[in-house]
Amino acid sequence: MAGETTAPDGPARRLGDKARWYLPAAVGADLIGAAVPVGLVFEAAGQARPGYCALGAALAWAGVQALRRRYSARVLGESRGVLPVLHDWLILIGVLAVARVVTAEDTPRLAALGALLPALLVTVARHKLTYHHLSAARREAQAVSRVLVVGEPAAAEHVIAHLAARTDHPYVVVGVVPVGEGPLAGGMPVAARLEDSMPQAPDGDAAAVLGAVRSHHADLVLVAPGARIAGERLRRVAWALHDEGLELAVFPGLVEVSVKRLETLSAGGLALLRVAPPVRRGVQPLLKAVFDRVGAALGLLLLSPLFLGLVLAIRLGSTGPAFYSQRRVGRDGVPFVMWKFRTMVVDAERLKADLAGANDNDGLMFKMRRDPRVTPVGRLLRRTSLDELPQLVNVLTGSMSLVGPRPPLPEEVAEYGEVELRRLTVRPGMTGLWQISGRSDLSWDETIQLDLQYVDNWSFTSDVDVMGRTLRAVVDGRGAY
Repeated sequence: MAGETTAPDGPARRLGDKARWYLPAAVGADLIGAAVPVGLVFEAAGQARPGYCALGAALAWAGVQALRRRYSARVLGESRGVLPVLHDWLILIGVLAVARVVTAEDTPRLAALGALLPALLVTVARHKLTYHHLSAARREAQAVSRVLVVGEPAAAEHVIAHLAARTDHPYVVVGVVPVGEGPLAGGMPVAARLEDSMPQAPDGDAAAVLGAVRSHHADLVLVAPGARIAGERLRRVAWALHDEGLELAVFPGLVEVSVKRLETLSAGGLALLRVAPPVRRGVQPLLKAVFDRVGAALGLLLLSPLFLGLVLAIRLGSTGPAFYSQRRVGRDGVPFVMWKFRTMVVDAERLKADLAGANDNDGLMFKMRRDPRVTPVGRLLRRTSLDELPQLVNVLTGSMSLVGPRPPLPEEVAEYGEVELRRLTVRPGMTGLWQISGRSDLSWDETIQLDLQYVDNWSFTSDVDVMGRTLRAVVDGRGAY
């Protein structure tokens, strides 16, 4: 058809494969990380067979991870999270505790536990190494999955635009197979075009899709189902792809839903996708509340000497109080007073109107990279996020949480629509996905998207993970101004 383009049929380098050293490096690091410390500790403790114990611990550690599919091609390099590794490590402790009883091994318990700790640390470090290597490779288009999108024109364009707008995935769309007539914008190569209805020839759709896969060297076929590509027609395409050893994925129309909330079901031969509601009640919110209050109390106690030093630095650096209070909007739209260390001159709010034209943010928030109202001491506090520490008082009193969406200003909330208001269904936090994803460098839409992702997919373990990743974001300082 006019205006459509196709990719050349010549050979192309396949980019979906990850570096070949991932698997041997992962297994080798895990074996050595478990065997060497156990062998040394058991030798020092006078254990009769330290070598056998070291070998057993190493094989058990690798075995636990193999059974939990940590070495599969899909998983290697995809996560730098600590919690899955910690979960595996606790399983290892249980396995070796049983082995200890069976073999009557008598090394002191604390020594044996300490000998296994390096295995946890080595595996966490290995996860981070492969994650960063894979991320860099994907930025250079060296480890991506080439995707062919199949669907009705509007649905296919929606999927293509969504994938193109994000970088937190390995998929690169190399072509599209529209179903039925209809224009396609964006210049994506049209690899083939399916008829409005199932063709008379049983293998008509299959031949067209397989030809498109081969000509565009696709690794994955992603179907955006609709009235014209579903049921029996979709099943025949799936059969053809699977007979050729090719992968098929189906986009269900959901966005920003964590896989932890998804469950596949079958009813009368229909494949169903159950979406669990967000966590709002039960043990996890209780754990979050306890974690918030205890964490805030300990933080205020341990950091009190630092608070005193920062108060003196702020008072000596500029005239005015050391603390700054501001009215913010909390959970369910309830206003509260948020505390921070003062980083600006005293009349900063009065000067804000004069700087409105210099706003570096594209949405409702006001942010400037080089705000003239910020004091020299304030720049250091912002760069290190130390100005946020007084919010521990807000966490202790229950108006904020350690982790949550950014607390908005009343004038921002006044401009919210139905979508933005959803971020007020949880307590705002001192840190959150916005903090570890770029902070002020994020656009308004990106900030809202991250907040809604947190609201809908929150869990206690995800909070712990965000807290751990916040330290790196603070040290990096990216987007803090």
